[in-house]
Amino acid sequence: MNSAPIKPLISTSDLGKIDVRVGTILAVEDVARSEELVRLRVDFGDHARSILVGMKK
Repeated sequence: MNSAPIKPLISTSDLGKIDVRVGTILAVEDVARSEELVRLRVDFGDHARSILVGMKK
């Protein structure tokens, strides 16, 4: 396995511009008639979302 190259460091001011959120995956469901998609139900604490992800393969 080849690792991806390390990207250059960003400044502290650039760090303040990004939005990173962490959630808990509550459910994973197959999407009918799709060879790649699954539906994730994710709880972010203050809200939950349904997210389609192409990760079946």
